[in-house]
Amino acid sequence: MSKSSVVTARETPVSKTTSAAAGGFAVIAETIAVDTGERLDIIDLTETVMALVRRSGVSEGLLSLWSMHTTCCIFINESQAALEVDMKAYLETTVSREHYYRHNDPEHSDCDRQNADSHLRAMLLGHSVTMQISGGELVIGQWQRVLCGEMDGPRTRTIRAQVQGLVVNKSS
Repeated sequence: MSKSSVVTARETPVSKTTSAAAGGFAVIAETIAVDTGERLDIIDLTETVMALVRRSGVSEGLLSLWSMHTTCCIFINESQAALEVDMKAYLETTVSREHYYRHNDPEHSDCDRQNADSHLRAMLLGHSVTMQISGGELVIGQWQRVLCGEMDGPRTRTIRAQVQGLVVNKSS
C-alpha cells in the first residue's frame, strides 16, 4: 500500500463557464470561487446559486453543485449564527482533531497537512447537492440555505455549478 494518495487528472481542464443547448434544453455550468476564512468555516452560497439559476433562463430543470475538494462540502441547512456555532461544535466533537489517524502519521501517509479530521468531516456532510428548478427559480424551503462547509481552511475553494433543463422563450 502506497503512502501517497492517488491523483485523478482530467485530460483537459474544466472550463470556468460552459453552455450547450439543443431545442429547448440547455446546460449551463459555472465555476464558483469561495474564499474561506477559518479552518472550519460555513459559507452561505444561496444568493450566488439563485442568481445563477435566474441568469440561466432555465424554467424547469435541475441545479447540481459539486465541491472540487475532498475537505470542502456542500449541504443544505438553516443559516443562523447560533446554529453555525452548533454545527462546528458538533463536527469538532464527532470527529476530534486530536484523535490518532493513519492519514496524519508519516509511517502511513505522505500528507503533511495533518487533516484527516477534515476529510472525515467532509465525508459526513457530502460533496454535492442536486436541487430542482421550477418557474425559473430554485426550489428551496423557507429556512433552507445552500451552504459550503470548509473543513481545512482558510483557502480558496472551487465549486462547480451546473444548471440543466428547459428554457422557455419569454417573448413567446
